[in-house]
Amino acid sequence: MENIQQVKQRFGIIGNHAGLNRALEKALRVAATEIAVLVIGESGVGKENIPKIIHQFSPRKHGKYIAVNCGAIPEGTIDSELFGHEKGAFTGATATRSGYFEVADRGTIFLDEVGELPLPTQVRLLRVLENGEFFKVGSSKVQKTNVRIVAATNVDMQEAIAKGKFREDLYYRLSTVEIAIPPLRDRKEDIPLLFRKFAADFAEKYRMPPLRLDEHAQHALQQYRWSGNIRQLRNIAEQMSVLETEREIGPHVLRSYLPEQRQLPSVVSKEKSGGGDFASEREILYKVLFDMRADLNDLKKLTHALIEEGSSAATMEKNQGLIDKIYGDETREAPKGLPIAATVDVATSDQELEISKVAPSDKYNYAETAVEEEPLSLLDKEIEMIKQALSRSKGKRKKAAEELGISERTLYRKIKQYNLTDEKED
Repeated sequence: MENIQQVKQRFGIIGNHAGLNRALEKALRVAATEIAVLVIGESGVGKENIPKIIHQFSPRKHGKYIAVNCGAIPEGTIDSELFGHEKGAFTGATATRSGYFEVADRGTIFLDEVGELPLPTQVRLLRVLENGEFFKVGSSKVQKTNVRIVAATNVDMQEAIAKGKFREDLYYRLSTVEIAIPPLRDRKEDIPLLFRKFAADFAEKYRMPPLRLDEHAQHALQQYRWSGNIRQLRNIAEQMSVLETEREIGPHVLRSYLPEQRQLPSVVSKEKSGGGDFASEREILYKVLFDMRADLNDLKKLTHALIEEGSSAATMEKNQGLIDKIYGDETREAPKGLPIAATVDVATSDQELEISKVAPSDKYNYAETAVEEEPLSLLDKEIEMIKQALSRSKGKRKKAAEELGISERTLYRKIKQYNLTDEKED
């Protein structure tokens, strides 16, 4: 038996990650047997190499090797593709056709994306695994085949079984041995090696000098989360090989090719929000409304407390915590020793509640001035905020948009949507 390094050279596999070596070792061990193998791993990790290795080191290596992408064949024709059909079995069946299981007799079939198979086809596949029997579409004659099946999937099979999308009995027949291929983000030490290999391949293909990454660019390459795995890395290497005139690549150039998840800053919170402009707008409005509701409730409690208990120094001291909560800003000190009647106005420039103090009078009826909670329209509040921002910026939409924490494009759309008028920009 060949060792792992020889297998890597023969099949063009790059890397020394322990998980990758373990997968190759398992493939070599099961190759000489007839055990069904299920290869699992994310899309783009290179699952297609494992069935090739198994076939080449098995007694079937002189037989046919057929790879079938189950997810790429329409549901209406997949049974015909796998098992064949008789003439006249369906519209367009003008001749008898042999399926893959018949053609690959005494060889190996690789079923890629096996988790995408429709349930009726899964029943047929289970019968092939159990006793090597199948029916052509439109035929009642049992046919026999002697094939080895190696399957692969990027689907969570346990979840698919729980949802009734995949047969549990078929899963256990396919997964006598499972071989897991690690994602590229777990193989950080292999990433520069893979990039170097791809850069050399594309340099030869396009007849140009190969790309070279400096130390900082290599570090950036390793820190990136490769959601598309090796397939994505290869794509990036090809793009850069064709488009870049300088062959020495630094981190700034590299990052320009790496897709980033961009998030807009929020004026309400420093926490990240993944919702873009619309999320920022909602955040602003909800924050204003919730803060206003909380402070209105506090004002009501304070007003009723002063009415019921009087305005003595002891009462004011007792309620000082509530007063401090409302008048927390140093620039708005609450008056000491006086009852307070308050009105509330929303200042949208800084999203704080401005509280104006009114001095008491002998004829003042505190019961009538208790602040009532009124239902607020989110739409009206949004329109009002936009109007005030435009007014303060004297019609300069860019400044207004920055103040609101949204893009200028979104602000323009809102102005048109609500038929708002603003002053012409200078």
